[in-house]
Amino acid sequence: MERLSLLQKVLPACTASAEAYDDDTAYPLFPEEASAVARSAEGRRREFTTGRGCARRALSGLGLPPTPVPKDEQRAPAWPAGVIGSITHCVGFRAAAVARADDLAVLGIDAEPHLPLPARVGKEIAVDAERARLTVLRREAPRICWDTVLFSAKESVYKAWFPLTRAWLGFQDAEVDLRADGTFAVRVSPAVTEAGPSGFAGRWLVGRGLVVTSVTSARWPARSRPGSAPPRY
Repeated sequence: MERLSLLQKVLPACTASAEAYDDDTAYPLFPEEASAVARSAEGRRREFTTGRGCARRALSGLGLPPTPVPKDEQRAPAWPAGVIGSITHCVGFRAAAVARADDLAVLGIDAEPHLPLPARVGKEIAVDAERARLTVLRREAPRICWDTVLFSAKESVYKAWFPLTRAWLGFQDAEVDLRADGTFAVRVSPAVTEAGPSGFAGRWLVGRGLVVTSVTSARWPARSRPGSAPPRY
């Protein structure tokens, strides 16, 4: 039986994904992609190139030909018509996931090194209810860096939220209910739900020294409609 990749373990079967553990420049950038990082440092260009290579490999999993994935006016990936997707990169890992828009309405992924967050960052991203849950989870599974799982989950939520709304969503605007079974639920603050969904569901996994999270939905989450409110920046 074929061994599932990290992303495949947290994504539904209707998605296609690709991941890399080294920078691979074998996939040349399209001109519109290259222009986005023309003035960036070498390290940034390499991770961007590898991420776009992963994107093309993922798109091929949907039966699509190589195509550029440039940045849009908000600097988010601009996917081909009829496709939604998400790209992530961290130290030692680059990945992309895509799905046909007829199959999924929401898709966000994130990966982080499985290391504790600096205490200051942990305080900035968590609300009181999350801190209480982290205390319980640390007792149940002390080897898991739960603050990093929380951070990654919120990153995946933002990547799912932004394409729907084109609106900002701060760390304090989304409360994540992490569960030890590899899932989580998200409640978006009522102060911002006029711009988009009131909640999400996701999955998380720790493996190969990484935390990987995903948010997906086959339909618009509650109270969500694209373009339903002006962006909040």
